[in-house]
Amino acid sequence: MVFSSLIFLFLFLPVTLLVYYASPRKLRNGVLFVASLIFYAWGEPVYILIMVFSTAFDYVNGLLIEKYRHRKGIARAVFIGSMTGSLGLLGFFKYAGFLADNINGLFHLHLQTADLPLPVGISFYTFQTMSYVVDVYLGKAPAQKNIVAFGTYVTMFPQLVAGPIVKYGDIAGQLASRSVSLARFGEGAELFMKGLAKKVLLANNIGLLWTSVKAEPFAELSVLSAWLGIIAFTLQIYFDFSGYSDMARGLGKMFGFDFMENFRYPYISRSVTEFWRRWHISLGAWFREYVYIPLGGNRQGMAKQLRNVLAVWFLTGLWHGASWNFIVWGLYFGFFVMIEKLFLLLWLGRCPAWFGHVYTLLIVIVGWVWFEMEHLAEAVQFIGVLFGFGGNGFVDRQALYALSANAALFIVLAFCATPIPGKMLAFVKTKWQWAGAIAAPLLYFLFMALSTAYLVNETYNPFLYFRF
Repeated sequence: MVFSSLIFLFLFLPVTLLVYYASPRKLRNGVLFVASLIFYAWGEPVYILIMVFSTAFDYVNGLLIEKYRHRKGIARAVFIGSMTGSLGLLGFFKYAGFLADNINGLFHLHLQTADLPLPVGISFYTFQTMSYVVDVYLGKAPAQKNIVAFGTYVTMFPQLVAGPIVKYGDIAGQLASRSVSLARFGEGAELFMKGLAKKVLLANNIGLLWTSVKAEPFAELSVLSAWLGIIAFTLQIYFDFSGYSDMARGLGKMFGFDFMENFRYPYISRSVTEFWRRWHISLGAWFREYVYIPLGGNRQGMAKQLRNVLAVWFLTGLWHGASWNFIVWGLYFGFFVMIEKLFLLLWLGRCPAWFGHVYTLLIVIVGWVWFEMEHLAEAVQFIGVLFGFGGNGFVDRQALYALSANAALFIVLAFCATPIPGKMLAFVKTKWQWAGAIAAPLLYFLFMALSTAYLVNETYNPFLYFRF
């Protein structure tokens, strides 16, 4: 089940909200826990057992670590067992086939692995349970005694499938007690409807262009078609993922939770370093706290700092998928982050702002080729087309038609990828409160109506981060 589906919007969500608010406060974690299990089991009921096991496993590990906190050998053994179990579970489902294929290719063996579908959201909830155990082990958070509260944290459907990744310490207090109000609920509903519009009206529509370009033989693409296609994907993945994150944060508020902001207009960045402070913020924060800083961060000289950056970006790429294209994608961005740390950030600071924007967008757009292509050879070939190395023509009739047909959509998407629309709405609310009180609800109602109409009539409704 996805948020941008009619069954979620008009059946699952209303029923869950009704039962949730009709229940006594002390039972609401239980209601949310059960609803989350139903949400997860909707498409793949068998894999709910994995989630339940992961929840129970690290719930017990947290209690054991706290119980034996003063017997460091036992606590350390439990901690290592927890990390091994969580990573082993993730590795089995996500990386076993990739590892076997590479071993087979390298040593000419014939290792066989089960061809199992990837459990939806396993990368996200595994990181959440791991962060909980780490925080308990380091004494940053007490162990959760209530298994229903812990289960609610792990399985919470608003952010289960695609984040933001919620660290236990950030939400522990809210699991015990959270405030709800009509104003807070309305704020969440507005955020949800904005995210739904970004996903359904913007990401889905521009995604059609990328789908058509990607389906063409790369040898037959013009340079302009290739650029239009990858720019379309650049916009699609932003509005798809940030829209889903907005919906998750909005749902969180509707149930009384505050989740961290996951995107902060990344395409206005003036450096790759800044871009990654604005893109998938919760993932970057997780790697910084649980990998980069424990490795030494920037405290042990430039050489080790660069080593730590490289390790984080290798793992960032690997986290996204069991494929060499994701690893190359991670190392690609790690390379630019490293050279910016060495000298480029200082140089960019002296350049005009427009140069930094152009540089960053070019690096990011080309980077999405590595991310999106399933095979490295395809990525290399497509990048060759982008820069005219494949002998392709610069422009053709198909490219001109695609440009003219999507020009208005590109303008709208570029405009909405900046803070300007939000600032305009805030200005109206502040300057003319009566107009803002009328315009804002009408605008969000229009978002909801148009999104619903689109979902009724369209079959193209992908969600790009489902595969992670």
